[in-house]
Formats: sequence, C-alpha cells, structure tokens
Amino acid sequence: MLTKRDLLRSAALVALVATTAKFTPAIAQDKAEWPSLLQAKDIAEEGFIYGLPLVMNYAVMQEFAVDRNSGQFKAPFNEINNMHHVATPEDTAVITPNSDTPYSILWLDLRAEPMVISVPAVEKERYYSVQLIDGNTYNFGYIGSRATGTEPGSYLVVAPDWKGEKPEGIKQVFRSSTPFVFANFRTQLINAEDMPNVEKVQSGYKAQPLSAFLKQPAPLAAPAIEFLPATTAGIKDNFFQYLDVALQFVPETSRDEAIRAKLAKIGIGPGKTLEFKDLPLLHRAEMLIGMKQGDDKINKWLASGNKPINGWNVSSLLGDEAFYNGDWVMRAGAAKAGLYGNDAVEAMYPFTRTDASGEPLDGSKHKYTITFAPGQLPPVHSFWSVTMYDGKSQFLVKNPINRYLINSPMLPAMKKNADGSLTLYIQKTTLVRTRKQIGFQPRMTKSIS
Repeated sequence: MLTKRDLLRSAALVALVATTAKFTPAIAQDKAEWPSLLQAKDIAEEGFIYGLPLVMNYAVMQEFAVDRNSGQFKAPFNEINNMHHVATPEDTAVITPNSDTPYSILWLDLRAEPMVISVPAVEKERYYSVQLIDGNTYNFGYIGSRATGTEPGSYLVVAPDWKGEKPEGIKQVFRSSTPFVFANFRTQLINAEDMPNVEKVQSGYKAQPLSAFLKQPAPLAAPAIEFLPATTAGIKDNFFQYLDVALQFVPETSRDEAIRAKLAKIGIGPGKTLEFKDLPLLHRAEMLIGMKQGDDKINKWLASGNKPINGWNVSSLLGDEAFYNGDWVMRAGAAKAGLYGNDAVEAMYPFTRTDASGEPLDGSKHKYTITFAPGQLPPVHSFWSVTMYDGKSQFLVKNPINRYLINSPMLPAMKKNADGSLTLYIQKTTLVRTRKQIGFQPRMTKSIS
C-alpha cells in the first residue's frame, strides 16, 4: 500500500492537536461572525475529519512533485519517475508501502488540458496497475491487468470541468474530481533477477498532453502556482492553514457543500486563512478539543470498522466518490490506515498488531510464526505477500538481510513441513532486527476480480 510520511500519522496527529495554538495566519476573522463556542468546537471536529485526507494528499504532492529538496522528490508534474527498485525503509513519504511492485510515480496537472497515459503490452503472468487518485483521495479509475487487461492502450485523464468527446485512439476517459491527480503505477517484480524485465515494462509507460497525442498545437499553459511548503512542523502547527491551501485545489461538490459552508463560518476555505491566535481563549480551547475529538472519532472508527477473521483485521476502506458517499469518517480512517491504498476489488489488506493470544507483537521479546495449513495458501489470481512494518511509524523495518516481506513468488524456494503446511518465521535473530513494536500485513493482490 502506498499510502504519507510522518506528517500525519497517529503519533503526529496527537502532537498536531497539542500545538495548533501556535498558528500565525495573515487574515483576520470578524469576531462578530463567529458561531458559539460549542458550534466552533463541532465545526473544528468535523473539519479535522473532513480535511485530514486532503492535507495528507497535499503534503505528498508537495514532496513528490513540487519541492526538489524534499528528499522524496520524484518528478515534476506530468512526468513519470520509474523506480527501479522495490520500496525500502528509506521510502518515508507514504506509510505502508508495498515491496512487491516497483512504483512508477506520476503527478498530473490537468488545468491546461487533459493528459494521456499510455501503457505497453504486459505479459499475462505479471500483475500491473495504474491507480488514479484525485485530491479528494478517491480512487476514480484503474488501468491494468484486472481493470483493462494486458494489451497496450492509451487512456485519457480529464479535469472535472473538461468538455469534449473521446478522441480517436483513446480506449477510455477517466474524469477526476480535482485538477491535480496522482497516478500510481505498480509493476510486479517476480524475483531479484526480474528487475530488467520490470524496467522494460516501465519504459513503455508514457504520459503526454492530449494536444501532443493528437499532434495539435498546445493550449496556453496554466498559471504558475506558489505552493505553500509542506513541512512536518508546519502541518503540526497549522493544520487548518494547510486545509485552506488544499481546498484551493478541491472543487466543491454537492456532497461536501454542507461541511464546507460550516468551515467558512470559522474562516476556513479557498483563499482564507484562519486567524487562530487572535481568537478568544475559550474559542481556541474549544477548537482544540474539537480537533482532538475528531482524531479520537477516526481512531474509534478504525478500531471497529474492520472485520476480525482468524486474528486478522480485514476491511474494505478505500474506493471512489460513490463508495464513500460523504462518509468523511470512513475516508479519514482509510487515509490514516493507508493513504493511496487500493479498492477491495484490486487488493485486500488483512493486518494484525497482535499475536494469537491477543498480545501486542513485540519482536524484542518474542519469536513468531505464521503457518498456512495444507492447501490453505491465500486464494489469489496474481500474488500474495506478508510484509512487516514498524508498528509505530508504519514504514518498512530496516534489517541486516534487507528482507521486508515473504511472498508467493518465493514459494518454489521454500521448504514445507512434513504435513504439507508452510510456516513463516518472524524473529530478530534469524530474519530481522526489529524495533520494539512491529506489525504484519499479508498483502493479497488480485489481477482478476
């Protein structure tokens, strides 16, 4: 799962609530327009829940496509960056990255004109996908093995206000709800020797403006934007300021007009800046309480929104705009659990932080095994993997043998037990040196629904 750096993980969210009083915005809000204390608290709670995914997404976009000095910069807008390696502990822009499929990263700017994504023919035994995610963190489209097949083709991605017909040579048109889009490519790596084949597939990925695809003159370029730098400290101290910024690139819809009208009452919206420091002390206190309650509500939903199966938490948290249907708590929970995760039809993400007895996993004290009974390996059409993450940071765990997962392509080299079962060993002495708390996430990805 591709999912944001320590900007807004669970621990950071607590710090965010504790330090918000340091806001130093620039535009004052008329005190007479302010709602009552309880109303302000409730709006802050709802606004935090609604805005969390938008701010997380904005911060990733800033790191990946805007700030060349971020340490996680990939490529400018409308250019593909092909990563010729799987994710490692050094990849810290997004939580719970998978280490099965080298990523190709593409951020699209659709303001001037639509963009065309072209893919090559991909062998049927190799899983690949292009996940299209908009600024609302909706998964609004898929290209790939499951969704469109393995034949070559070109696909058009358009902004919400684009008007036109499907051009000749385009297989399908995908409409985003926002002008900026994250296109996340995943190409399966079969084994360590397979990287040249992955690179060959990646070399066939192409992104170009529609005018170039049609060999027509290009329209005028979109105006340059001075993006507000997204830093860990800045977001902790100025959550609503970053929400103001993010909302500039998220057009209002019928689903969110009610919450955005409420936010406007406390000076939050496109072109606004909440003047937090000038508010009466009681207003500030109530808003901080509201944000904390919003975070608690997200955590409570996450704790109850998963279906326990044989000790693993199984859920379907991610989808398109219709899937969420204005359920902002679900959307925030999905972003917090794993930003940019796949729809359930594309991949399933069972996870656990506890052992069979319900005790928290602790690699510093215990050794663990995961056993698949005979004939009971995960029933997938493409591949499955068991990936280990640090339980606090949700990043991959650094270890001496650089092994971050065990997956189905490794099966031929594995030794089964006498009864035909398969046991995986997770321990610091023979597999990895872990941090104090660890989490395991079997990743079962499907190339056919």
